[in-house]
Amino acid sequence: MCRRDLDPVKIYTEDVRYADGGGLDARGRAQREAVRMQAADLLEQRIPVVEIARRLRVSVKSVCQWQQTCRRDGRDGLLSTGPSGAACRLDQARLTRLQNALDAGPAAYGWVEDQRWTLPRVTALIARLFHVHYTERGVGYLLHRIGWSPQVPVHRAAERDEAAIAAWRTETWSRVRRWPATSGRGSASRTRPGSR
Repeated sequence: MCRRDLDPVKIYTEDVRYADGGGLDARGRAQREAVRMQAADLLEQRIPVVEIARRLRVSVKSVCQWQQTCRRDGRDGLLSTGPSGAACRLDQARLTRLQNALDAGPAAYGWVEDQRWTLPRVTALIARLFHVHYTERGVGYLLHRIGWSPQVPVHRAAERDEAAIAAWRTETWSRVRRWPATSGRGSASRTRPGSR
């Protein structure tokens, strides 16, 4: 499958995808907005902030912030403003083009020594295709947004002999391992021996 690079970089593959790219989806944002609107209704009824927090199972701090927002901006200030975070510098057409480029594999873009997408490679690919410069961390966020997840390959020594390891565990380790004494009770304390 994948081998570990000498550089400690994350390797990305399309094997594991996130459904919505992480964060709250539209349904989750709508549910949170509904809670804020319930709080606004209760605030208009002059119910104490602590009681509102208890009823809605939220923090007192959240209710106080919603109360300040209502005073400043009215109920419209509690409406959801959509997904949070910075706006993506690649529009949907470019994201689709990036997805297709990633699906084509690294060899299609000159990395023929292995078939792994790493953050430095994807960063270089984005710069080459779109003339947009991202940091490697920003590329990690971007890949997560379009549904790719980091994969850490299992590193095994080429000389590893599974049969020899299994034999050593059953024969040698069982002889060498010291088994705890079964007579009497012990103590977890370092200063008090176990009482009998």
